[in-house]
Amino acid sequence: MLQTIINAFKVKEIRRKVFMMLLLLLVFRIGCFIPVPGLDRTVFQGLFEAGEGNDFLTLMSSITGGALAQGTVFALGIGPYINASIIMQLLSVGIPALERLSKQGEEGRKKIAQYTRYVTILLAIVQSIGIIVNFASQEGAILANFFGGKEWLAGTFLTLVYTAGAFFVMWLGERITDYGVGNGQSMIIFIGIISTAGMTLMNKATNLFSDDKVIWELLGFVLICALIFFAIVFVDLSERKVPVQYAKQIRGRKMYGGQSSSIPIRISGGGVMPLIFAFSILSFPQMIGSMINGGNNAFTIWWNKWMSASALWPNSIVYSLVLCVLIFAFSFFYAQMQFNPEDVSKSIQQNGGFIQGIRPGKATESYLKKISNRITLFGAIYLSLVAFIPAVAFGWISPELVNAFSTTGILIVVSCAMEFEKQLQAQLMMKNYKGFLK
Repeated sequence: MLQTIINAFKVKEIRRKVFMMLLLLLVFRIGCFIPVPGLDRTVFQGLFEAGEGNDFLTLMSSITGGALAQGTVFALGIGPYINASIIMQLLSVGIPALERLSKQGEEGRKKIAQYTRYVTILLAIVQSIGIIVNFASQEGAILANFFGGKEWLAGTFLTLVYTAGAFFVMWLGERITDYGVGNGQSMIIFIGIISTAGMTLMNKATNLFSDDKVIWELLGFVLICALIFFAIVFVDLSERKVPVQYAKQIRGRKMYGGQSSSIPIRISGGGVMPLIFAFSILSFPQMIGSMINGGNNAFTIWWNKWMSASALWPNSIVYSLVLCVLIFAFSFFYAQMQFNPEDVSKSIQQNGGFIQGIRPGKATESYLKKISNRITLFGAIYLSLVAFIPAVAFGWISPELVNAFSTTGILIVVSCAMEFEKQLQAQLMMKNYKGFLK
């Protein structure tokens, strides 16, 4: 990857795109430190440092590089847009009108992108209200005296600021996609997670000279990170290739086909999405419950005891089992969205292809479905291990390093880094390809 980056900087046009991407990411990081008027950020920071923020808000804070914990303008980050994109992707499968729209080429994608922006604004408003209501119960968090002592006016202003910040971050992501390298939304999440890890390590390194254990804890953290990253990359690049043979066909005076190909089926075809779905479903009820009576209600108390990531042993077993069940369910659900055996089987048959030893049509569909289910099973087991091993390993080294990388954060960082390298290689290939005339 390092050699790819060096080669990319030798090309003027690619170098300009990389610098544009870095400039837009710098704008995002600056916005993560701009405070919001009418909000006491020290109260926000104190709640997260004490571990009193719920799981959903803690995950959002880690993705935004700590912007939520600091109560800044970009507190929501790119989260509403990512959630809106997932919702539209799911609706495109269930709603025939959206499915037809997604197959209409560039015009259809533009309309879906516009609908995604509308859903982003709606989700940003809902999440802003949830955050404000969640923290308004803390004394001194909302400075209503800035608004004539009217809390509803302060809440309305904060909602508008957070929503505008989320929309601006979405705009930055789209500009990075247009003028930079790679997917802008992924790069914003990537830089947010890296920033969170960097700040955690810097806070830990402040005790480097006063505590002899710190250096060994940091070395152990780096070593475990390297091992986890290697394992994730190894599994992420693993795939099962199903060989396909195409029969020879004579059309007019020309002969077509007669070639061998393969259908790649990835072990982690759903990527990090099953984990995000599982964590979001388990965290959302906690967020809703915390809005009712400041979290002092029977449902929230029961949920924090049995279904929260911070639940104590042995109650945490219930949370772990439910999380694994959700990961398995969403892994199979998302695998069916990414790889449809029926469509693949029809495509193979229409192009005169066949899998050796398997009849075309229904038999090929059943064969592909069987292989997909087996691979998805191993992928779900892999995601379940990733959901628990990093937190346990980091907690074993030092409790202060548990939040350096969240479970989903590790997968997102690896996926974004690999995608960025692929984009650079594609750009280099386009520049170095001279055509058949030369």
